[in-house]
Amino acid sequence: MSTPKKSKRPLRPPTKKKTEPAGQRSERPTLRGEAAFGEAGGRGGLARPARAPVAAPGARASAPGAELAEPERLQKVLAQAGIGSRREIEEWIVAGRISVNGEPAVLGQKVGPGDRVKCNGKLVQLRSAARSPRVLMYHKPEGEIVSREDPEGRPTVFERLPILRKGRWIAVGRLDFNTSGLLLFTNDGTVANRLMHPRYELEREYAVRLLGQLTDEQVESLKAGVQLEDGLARFTTLSDQGGEGVNHWYKVTLLEGRNREVRRMFEAVGLTVSRLMRVRYGPVSLPSRLKRGMWMEMPEAEVCELAGLPKPQGQASRPGERERKVRVHRTTPRERNPGK
Repeated sequence: MSTPKKSKRPLRPPTKKKTEPAGQRSERPTLRGEAAFGEAGGRGGLARPARAPVAAPGARASAPGAELAEPERLQKVLAQAGIGSRREIEEWIVAGRISVNGEPAVLGQKVGPGDRVKCNGKLVQLRSAARSPRVLMYHKPEGEIVSREDPEGRPTVFERLPILRKGRWIAVGRLDFNTSGLLLFTNDGTVANRLMHPRYELEREYAVRLLGQLTDEQVESLKAGVQLEDGLARFTTLSDQGGEGVNHWYKVTLLEGRNREVRRMFEAVGLTVSRLMRVRYGPVSLPSRLKRGMWMEMPEAEVCELAGLPKPQGQASRPGERERKVRVHRTTPRERNPGK
């Protein structure tokens, strides 16, 4: 019986299995190029970037910049939502027309994204992200009132404006029923407050037609200031624009917008205004192509400059692409609801 031949290969000594301390075992093979990363604080290497934590099943990933905003004053939040100007909102708070989480609001109260704010019983959708405000330029004709409702049934300027899906248009100042010219509207109460508050001293410029002509003494009196029922009023500038017959044109500027102030100032020196037209409000002039009853929206960059906000970082236009022109909108008053 033959015996099996033994292998002539020498037996290798058993190798010891390399073990790593607990918590330092590699879960995957080292990829090429990973040796460049050393331990944090090690010599000659960069710290290995930490892995992002794995979200729990069903958890919703939050987008960058989606953190909740800090609470802000109620007046500011509602103004930014286009509910009204800050002055109007303060009056509504005092009158008890605004509530927060079912309780009457108080002046100076702060609200956050989780609060439920109601105005006249209706829930207000608070803005969750900063948006650029909108500003409209409207050429108001004579015969329209700057009010949402009129007991006499006269046409209002709001009947010609585009409808907003959220918020409402706020008139920046007023013009009399028989006064025409530039009227600004915004959907942001903070912007409206900035444009109307006396501390910003925005000039209003008017073209005035008088029945008669001013004397040098009357011009000096109007520049120095005339006493009206509600205090002293004066023009910052007054220039003669000429005229024919009994009608004479002047251009005036002043830093405030009291009720019928321009007309009352000329009446105080014995002259009657036969036509009054606002041609500029602050840095915004009435465009020549904006005819009576028309409106146009200001470009976003100009709105941000007017409101004192940083300009939007828009994408650069492609080569050969023209900038979109600002459109002028011809409008007709909307039909009124006879039930209101």
